[in-house]
Amino acid sequence: MKGVEPLDRPREKLVRFGCVSLGDNELLAIVIGNGIREANALSIANVMLADAGGLHGLLRFTYDGLQQVKGLGGAKAARLLAALELGRRTLTHRAVDRPQFRSPKDVARYLMPEYGCRPTEQFGVVLLDTKHRVLKTTVLTVGTLDSSPVHPREVFREAASGAAAALVLFHNHPSGDPTPSSQDIALSRRLVAAGTLMGIEVLDHVILGESRYCSLKESGHL
Repeated sequence: MKGVEPLDRPREKLVRFGCVSLGDNELLAIVIGNGIREANALSIANVMLADAGGLHGLLRFTYDGLQQVKGLGGAKAARLLAALELGRRTLTHRAVDRPQFRSPKDVARYLMPEYGCRPTEQFGVVLLDTKHRVLKTTVLTVGTLDSSPVHPREVFREAASGAAAALVLFHNHPSGDPTPSSQDIALSRRLVAAGTLMGIEVLDHVILGESRYCSLKESGHL
């Protein structure tokens, strides 16, 4: 960072004024560490944030994708992924908390930090007890950018083995738009009907976008 005054360099600013004084690009530059001859760490951070569309978009990066960024190699890519995962985990609930779902908003708050920005579609279930407290969260299928097919038997095999009284379905839309497709609605209704036969209530199907969610129950589709 030869072109940046010593007292304005991210690491020095952090030491003097604390993390809150740094911008997103400066925090990212510290994680990146060293730059290259053509670009310092701050320049690389600026390019990454621009490509990602902002800080939240960094969660979409994969290991291979990070290595394509000029100035990053395998070690830096791994360090960045580890830092992002640590940040994500600080937002997720600990298993011992046994959160209770009283509304679709509770479901979204619980799931969004972990699954809202996945680069591929993932379909899963949250198993609940009779008081709608979380027993277990499981991803059942991982698909492509826009598809993650699931069969009812996979859903209810998991629910039965976990002794669930009820469950919430969820999946993410890598596009960032949580608007349900006709296939999402049809599958949800099929699973609700199967749950009635199994004696395991399907409370909702929540679709996660980048920063928004859609509850099929709340939107009147279930």
